[in-house]
Amino acid sequence: MDNSSYFNLSIFLNIGPYRYPAFVLCLLLYVFIVCANLVIIVVILRERALHEAMYVFIALLSANALYGSVGFFPRFLLDILSDAHLIGRPACFAQIYVIYSYAFSEVTILGVMSYDRYVAVCQPLHYHSRMTSRRVKQLAALALIFPSLFVCLSVYMSARLPLCGSTIQKLFCSNWHVVKLACVASALTQIIATVAGLIISSITVFSILYSYYRIVRLCWKSSSGFQTKVFQSCLPHIISIGINCLTALSDSVLNSYNVQDLNPFVAIIVSLEFLIIPPILNPLIYGLKLPEIRTHIVRLFKFKNNI
Repeated sequence: MDNSSYFNLSIFLNIGPYRYPAFVLCLLLYVFIVCANLVIIVVILRERALHEAMYVFIALLSANALYGSVGFFPRFLLDILSDAHLIGRPACFAQIYVIYSYAFSEVTILGVMSYDRYVAVCQPLHYHSRMTSRRVKQLAALALIFPSLFVCLSVYMSARLPLCGSTIQKLFCSNWHVVKLACVASALTQIIATVAGLIISSITVFSILYSYYRIVRLCWKSSSGFQTKVFQSCLPHIISIGINCLTALSDSVLNSYNVQDLNPFVAIIVSLEFLIIPPILNPLIYGLKLPEIRTHIVRLFKFKNNI
């Protein structure tokens, strides 16, 4: 049994003097993620016209991106400059909780947003009576609480496992890789975590598919002008769903391979996708594509320039 109080993140490459340009690049990405998502949140909070369900959920998506980025980037930036990539067990499990609660919350928020789009398109006369302030708060709480409880259960069960190794083939702590280090058969842990994850994912996927089935069915019978309006309204959400599906699938596929058998640069890029691409693209998609948000962002920066 390995009684070490540290894990070794072994996928980091020794890039010598190139570590400093890599550090600067990743720092700029982190700063952009923080600034872009903060702008979305500030604009939505400041403007009363944006205090509607759709924009509240967009702000929640940006807040979740900040949460996940803070749980990953500071430690990652230090590791780029360091020769040793050791992380204490408490810090490792804390990182697992933050990163995976971020990832699952991203999915559940998108599921809640699909329900909002369904009500807006298919039941427009009842939208304000259905999507009340109280209902929005309840949906937001559900989108955050269920993933947190699931990840908390997974981390608790993984932390209790006796481990026979301390090497994690990842750039960050991963629950799946920790479970693989267990000295004992961990079938129960994997089954419970898998079932809970499937329940959350299935509910979210069903919500998204059903919502867009009803939207497509309505659009099929409607005029081309109505179809264009609905398409423009739903396009940012559809793009976000596509991005998250691709990045999550890439990470899942990577977990099924032995990283040592892959090109190290490919393994690093794929493992970082779901932590970098959605937080970068989501604020750009919603900030540039939705005219209501774009207009207020322009006004915000014009106001600052005039001060």
